Amino acid sequence: MSDTPTLPATSREWHLLSRPVGWPKPEDFALVEAALPQPAEGQVLVRNEYLSVDPYMRGRMSAAKSYAAPYELNQPMPGGAVGRVVVSNTEGIAPGDHVLHFGGWREYAAVDAAQAVKVDPEAAPLSAYLGVLGMTGLTAYAGLLRTASFKEGDAVFVSGAAGAVGSQVGQIARLKGASRVIGSAGSDEKVKLLVDEYGFDAAFNYKNGPVSEQLRAAAPDGIDVYFDNVGGDHLEAAIGSLNQGGRIAVCGMISVYNNTEPAPGPRNLARLIQTRGRIEGFLVGDHYDLQPQFVREVGPWVREGRLKYRETVVEGVENTLEAFLGVLRGDNTGKMIVKLG
Repeated sequence: MSDTPTLPATSREWHLLSRPVGWPKPEDFALVEAALPQPAEGQVLVRNEYLSVDPYMRGRMSAAKSYAAPYELNQPMPGGAVGRVVVSNTEGIAPGDHVLHFGGWREYAAVDAAQAVKVDPEAAPLSAYLGVLGMTGLTAYAGLLRTASFKEGDAVFVSGAAGAVGSQVGQIARLKGASRVIGSAGSDEKVKLLVDEYGFDAAFNYKNGPVSEQLRAAAPDGIDVYFDNVGGDHLEAAIGSLNQGGRIAVCGMISVYNNTEPAPGPRNLARLIQTRGRIEGFLVGDHYDLQPQFVREVGPWVREGRLKYRETVVEGVENTLEAFLGVLRGDNTGKMIVKLG
């Protein structure tokens, strides 16, 4: 399987130099020029075209025990990516094929063929496989339908609703017959997007007043499902508005990721006794059995324009860290994507 004569001798990749305390700082990272990786037998060499940066990556920068191994210091950081195969040492994947894989935060990656999934750039834009049709979309689908046990007629509240996952949760709920869909976001522009483009019934800017008061005004009859991307005051507000038998699916708690002290817990947990409410955390990795069903159902919605999505695109591998920090700040509308030249 032939090599390509135009391959460079080196590739740029992001390394974690030290474990951030509080908000990550630029000096915790370095963009390193390293020798071009050589694919072993059973591997492919991929020239990445799009990288994903996601909130969960902040947790992997810590050494604390979690659901995934922490990033290693002074090594390239992994993350979702899609790119073109330039060298193949395996059957079934040829140079020129596009694959989805986990060798992100770098220009070139040598990837085990078993960990590379071929994707069709004719069926959807390549960046969509990192978001609306990828892990992001499946997170929304599995969290809403399986973890939160959504059923037709439920009133649904989504925090971080203009983000990549939240925007899909609200739209899937609407398409599957929610009685009311409410979202919170961090700017008036994002609130307008939720209502005008994504079809939410109501939305509010959490910076404009207490979340509990704004949620009660937006959902006067209470909520049956809360999809949590934020935690903190949003979780407490959702518990306060939860109807009998309500369900809370905890996907993320971005409001506390950079805290150096433990955040105070919701002060109204006892209300779960009255409502017989349920709070359950989930990880998308536990629900990959839903992937075929997800693609069958959501793929046509995307193609038909019934499920809309936004991407915030930052160009250049050198700007990957700034794009990641932007996710933590909430700068993105929809999925944050890094496009490589």
